Amino acid sequence: MEGHIKSDILNGIATITFFHPQSNSLPGALLRQLAEEIKKAGENDESKVIVLQSEGEKAFCAGASFDELISIKDFETGKKFFSGFAMVINAIRMAPKFVIARVQGKAVGGGVGIASAADYTLAVDSASVKLSELAVGIGPFVVGPAVERKIGTSAFTSLSINATEWQTAEWAKEKGLYVELFKTSAELDAAIAALAEKLSMSNPEAMQLLKKAFWKGTENWDTLLIERAEMSGKLVLSDFTVNAINKFKAKA
Repeated sequence: MEGHIKSDILNGIATITFFHPQSNSLPGALLRQLAEEIKKAGENDESKVIVLQSEGEKAFCAGASFDELISIKDFETGKKFFSGFAMVINAIRMAPKFVIARVQGKAVGGGVGIASAADYTLAVDSASVKLSELAVGIGPFVVGPAVERKIGTSAFTSLSINATEWQTAEWAKEKGLYVELFKTSAELDAAIAALAEKLSMSNPEAMQLLKKAFWKGTENWDTLLIERAEMSGKLVLSDFTVNAINKFKAKA
């Protein structure tokens, strides 16, 4: 399998890193592994805070694997495919520890979902965002609840409809997706290290209770996000979507 997930815990800070050679896009197997690593870090008493990051400089996450998307031929495969990001978002939601996201490059589709699901997201000033799902005949159904919760209905609507255009990192910060922007990855890393160190020494019980309070009202997401995955699983089989995907592939 191309790509990998790495995780380690040092001084109370659990760092989970994902990588895929295609702009850190994530096939289903890597998504399930990423969700499991987040779950394990949440359950491990040695970790007090979780840092979620990807390798490379250009892209934080290009969303779901396009190669896997175009191979879907039946509903169950489609549902399983689109459930991948649901598992990651729910793992972040359920982890009894704060998740800090390090966004060092552009985020597309599911990548925007991960950045939105994190409890605290810091980024470089070149980390533009785009929800491109509608452009290939589907929609940001699975990541939608996480994105809408973070940036509000108006901004989510705009991002979903304008599916072919990038929005700047400054736009994302104004809408509440990013807490702060940095000019370089080195500055980003320094800020994350400082915050993670402070949190690693904070009261674990207080942070757990805060996390629960922050996510109040999302208790139905275990079923909601799977229902959303079913929507996309049906759409991806339609003639319209198959044609849209083939046109997109021809341009790539």
